Amino acid sequence: MPLETCWTLIRAAADGQPDAREDFGRRYHGAVHAYLGARWAGRLLASEVDDATQEVFLRCMQGGGPLQRAEPGRPGGFQAYLSGVCRNVALEFEAQHAKRRARDSQSPTHLDELPGNEERLTLVFDRAFARQLMREARALQSVRAEAGGAGMQARLELLRLRFEEGLPIREIATRWETAAAELHHEYARARREFHRALLDVVAFHHPGRTPAEVEAGAARLLEALL
Repeated sequence: MPLETCWTLIRAAADGQPDAREDFGRRYHGAVHAYLGARWAGRLLASEVDDATQEVFLRCMQGGGPLQRAEPGRPGGFQAYLSGVCRNVALEFEAQHAKRRARDSQSPTHLDELPGNEERLTLVFDRAFARQLMREARALQSVRAEAGGAGMQARLELLRLRFEEGLPIREIATRWETAAAELHHEYARARREFHRALLDVVAFHHPGRTPAEVEAGAARLLEALL
């Protein structure tokens, strides 16, 4: 990957580097938007999800903001830190909304305007974060396949047909006029190649972990998507 760790990216974004800021937004937008969307689903604040998402990123990028205060050694890494920034921004929006409601209608906050269970919302954030890391692993595997030649490219296509189109190995073997046993072997190689890419992505986002910890992190990532 072009950057050494996620903290390399975070520091570069905090320093105002345009490419790093764009990359930061691309990587983390989905998780932030998913969290806020789930928090305010069916409530009056649902119309402010996009504005609140933008506010999270503006808050992160501002001088002396969360990116500059983030510390690599914190429990849960940057994922947990960003989740906390989302929660703080959401609380601010909710407080402002409650003040407007009280001022305009003199009525108390209705129960259907209160945020959902925080533990469930954190799971929503973690699941969206996991989906992003899986996309990064697929992208990394694709880059490696381009450099690795026809065999790796064929195995990448094999994974796409198997998972995106849901085709069984025997049907792909028929299409490719290849023995099913041979294709099963190539499928196992393709899965190992994806697993290596996934481990590299997990290591990128959680630097300093041992190989065993990276393996455990990848396993938790897959569990979050179940």
